[in-house]
Amino acid sequence: MNQTNSKKEYTQGIACAILCAVLWGLLPVYWKTLDDVNPLLIMLYRIVLAFLFALVLALKVYKWEGIKKPLKEKGILKTFFLTGVLISTNWGIYIWAVSTDHIIQTCIGYYIEPLIVCIFGILLFHEKLNLYKLTALLLAGLGVLVMLIYYGEIPIIALSLAISFASYAAIKKKYKLDAVLALLYETMLLVPVALVIILYIELSGKGAFSTAEPYQLTLLALAGIVTGTPLMLFAMAANRINLVTLGITEYVSPSLTLLLGIFVYREPFDTIQLITFSIIWAGLIIFTVGEWKEGTENKANTELKENREMKERKERADEQA
Repeated sequence: MNQTNSKKEYTQGIACAILCAVLWGLLPVYWKTLDDVNPLLIMLYRIVLAFLFALVLALKVYKWEGIKKPLKEKGILKTFFLTGVLISTNWGIYIWAVSTDHIIQTCIGYYIEPLIVCIFGILLFHEKLNLYKLTALLLAGLGVLVMLIYYGEIPIIALSLAISFASYAAIKKKYKLDAVLALLYETMLLVPVALVIILYIELSGKGAFSTAEPYQLTLLALAGIVTGTPLMLFAMAANRINLVTLGITEYVSPSLTLLLGIFVYREPFDTIQLITFSIIWAGLIIFTVGEWKEGTENKANTELKENREMKERKERADEQA
């Protein structure tokens, strides 16, 4: 029964990781529509609205007692203040990069990030690599290396995005908590500061209500849902699968973003970028094959064990008879 539950949780974790990556990959479309709003202001609204979104869900599912209970654990506020700062930093850099036409840099960042997540998994949690995952990781690293050499400079935006989110992922793995409560705790300590800055900017006449169109204000109001949904999916995935697997599945996100840049925003796409894209997707294909084979073997082993146990129970019953 435990093996069956474990397999079910692993499958759910993979599904959450992939869905999360797809949603994140499509996010540039959303942020691009908010070009008239200051990126810093978007990030601050994002913190407040994500907090409200998580609070509504938490009250419905856990009530006040359920919300307060985990806060009694020693050191939990410091931990979630740190994760809140890390994810908010990541949000701010990403929104600014998209709004200032640095989408390619964000792609590089999120190609690097799973590598760092995988490295954290190996160093901090002693996770192991099988041959398929190792091959996929090496191909992904090769693709990133091609991009870095081609651009010929240190991609500050990319590295900042990668390191901030990989650090966030590692802490989320170490301190497991329900996704809704995690998002609530990560944002609640930052909300007072965010509200003060929002009020200052809005009252100065440079805020969203002074510069944005009505449809943009409507979209901005959805920032909590847009933020909270993939983040909670990521938290659910992090609690169910190892960091190596989680890291590799996250390549779906920058790949989708790259496709958006080419076919939607008509950004230049040269031969080097095509080679990089092909190398990374080759790694993903190998990873998928490995996951399928591992899943098939686990299923076969589980069935074999269940059949053996059933046979042993039958033999004992026959002896007693």
